[in-house]
Amino acid sequence: MRGTRRAPRPQIPWRSPWTPVICLVGLLSVAAIAVVGNLAKDVVLVVDGKPKAIRSFAASVSELLGDQGVQVGSGDLVQPATQARVIDGARIVVRHARPIKLTVDGRTTHRLVTATTVRDALAELNVAQAGGKLSAPRHRHVPLSGMSLTLYTRRTVYVFANGTRRETRTTARTVREVLKENGIPLQPGHQVQPAPHTFPAEGTLITVLPPRTEPVEPAVMQLNWAALAQCESNGDPRAVNLSGPYYGLYQFSLAMWQLVGGTGMPHAWPVEEQTYRAQLLYQRVSGRWQGQWPNCGAYLFGSSAGQ
Repeated sequence: MRGTRRAPRPQIPWRSPWTPVICLVGLLSVAAIAVVGNLAKDVVLVVDGKPKAIRSFAASVSELLGDQGVQVGSGDLVQPATQARVIDGARIVVRHARPIKLTVDGRTTHRLVTATTVRDALAELNVAQAGGKLSAPRHRHVPLSGMSLTLYTRRTVYVFANGTRRETRTTARTVREVLKENGIPLQPGHQVQPAPHTFPAEGTLITVLPPRTEPVEPAVMQLNWAALAQCESNGDPRAVNLSGPYYGLYQFSLAMWQLVGGTGMPHAWPVEEQTYRAQLLYQRVSGRWQGQWPNCGAYLFGSSAGQ
């Protein structure tokens, strides 16, 4: 109809002058969310064997540990290293150092380990433990405050007693314990070398001599027994002369050996025992050595054999 006015058309939203601004803000927000999402990393932090899943924005391992309140000191183990970058899916391990007072076969040292069990601590310290006697179970946890460990390794030692020598494997702490393990009682007057309270190291020869109930006179002890032995047996305590037969350093007959309280075979005993029995024999015959050592007895009064 003529003269009729049309109503104004509604304004189209995307034709608004603010539309580009709103779109830009939206795009920037989406980009920011994407960037932030990419910065966050999911990692597993294991401190002294206890794992914990975390999400972190830290760039380095050091920064992550600081955010988590995990302190790292000298001797502590951190894997990867503190300066390494943190990547998504990483596993970061921290083991704090623990002081160990370690005594192996009587020798004590003070060490640091990052292992959390006794077994791993010994492996870290490169201590052989197969068959040894340990003061703590190998599965025991090593606390942060540390602990003391005592280990006695399994050793081969030799025992000479009652005229016989035997080889034995032991973790004993003392010579006395070795003898007890082998059923060798110590009677009053027994001579034990090394001393019963000492530590029997690898290859130790433990000698148990019978009681010496009869004293040797000082004048007899001062005779030249080394020269006599050199003449009789060339100084060989295990010498045997089948013509007698005669045995040992001083070529005892069995009858004379038993007369002075000897047991077993003379040449089976160490030098100290053979010499003691020879000195007793000299006293028993009142110094009349000619009947016992007719060819060599004069050397008792000389400086050396062969002079």
